[in-house]
Amino acid sequence: MARKIQVSFTERQWELISQLKGEFGDTDAEIIRSIVLSWLAEKSFISTVVKKRINDSMEDNK
Repeated sequence: MARKIQVSFTERQWELISQLKGEFGDTDAEIIRSIVLSWLAEKSFISTVVKKRINDSMEDNK
């Protein structure tokens, strides 16, 4: 299930985001989604969540 949210950017922020068109996606939504996922991966949030799920799953199987 996809969820929609509304976000606001300053003109300068949008200029930076617009420069990523074609590199991070072709539509505004693809670009923003890619930026968010890249940031989460960079900050290790994604790997931390996956590791926790694996550990929880292993604990449940004991």
